[in-house]
Parts: sequence; C-alpha cells; structure tokens
Amino acid sequence: MILISHRGNTNGRVESLENNPSYVDLAISNEYDVEVDVWYLEGVLYLGHDKPQYVTNIKWFSDRLTKLWIHCKNIESILYFQECEYEFNYFWHQEDDITLTSKNNIWTFPGKKLTKRSIAVLPESIKDWELTECFGVCSDYIKNYKLI
Repeated sequence: MILISHRGNTNGRVESLENNPSYVDLAISNEYDVEVDVWYLEGVLYLGHDKPQYVTNIKWFSDRLTKLWIHCKNIESILYFQECEYEFNYFWHQEDDITLTSKNNIWTFPGKKLTKRSIAVLPESIKDWELTECFGVCSDYIKNYKLI
C-alpha cells in the first residue's frame, strides 16, 4: 500500500507548514509520497493550498518525480503538467466523489467506494472505512497507516 502524506503532514495537521518545500522534503525523507497543492500563474509554479505561497520550479518537481501527487489548483497548472516533458502524477478536482489521476489511480474522497486502484483520501475522517483493498492512503496522520 502506498502511503501519501497530505501536504507534508505525517502526524496531524500543521497548517503553517503545509506545502512548504522543506516540510514536503521531510515527509519524503521519512519514506512517504506527498500530495502537494500546485498553482501555475504567469509562468511561475507555486505550492499552496488556498493560494500560491511558495515559489518552486520544474527542477524541484522533477527531483521528486516519483514521490509527488500533484493536486492542480487552477486550470493553468493542469495544462502546464499536461504539456510537461516529465510524466508527473497530477490531478484536478473540486467536489467530485472520485477523480482519475494522470497515472490512472482513483483519488477517492472520504466514505466513497474504494477499488484496487483507489487512493483513500483522509480516511481518519470516516469511521470504519475499510482500507484493506485500496492501492494507497493519503492522510494528515499517515504514520498511523504504516502497519496496514
């Protein structure tokens, strides 16, 4: 099962650090994949959930190619990654029950039906969500899922 840190969080939310490149790298150094929120505005890539916060560049992403789950926050960012020479794992959603990532995983929202290709998003918010058959978990408390 793939374990994905939600915005760099591993043992609970730390909102002031979410999507900070150093915080993301710390989660990666602890052997987790990381879901990051990405904006593309006027030729610049940013990390940040509700707004662009941290300036990044394509090298930052390519250096972490196999570890990032890129949540595109605006249409420009998804268009950017579609045209990119690297095969990143990215997706976009708003209020969907599920969304398909560019690597054909099913990003599945809390409480929705899971499949063998599903990533269970924030399972801690749903009591008794059966996770044994899913492909991975994305959580603010990803350390809690190491033994599943």
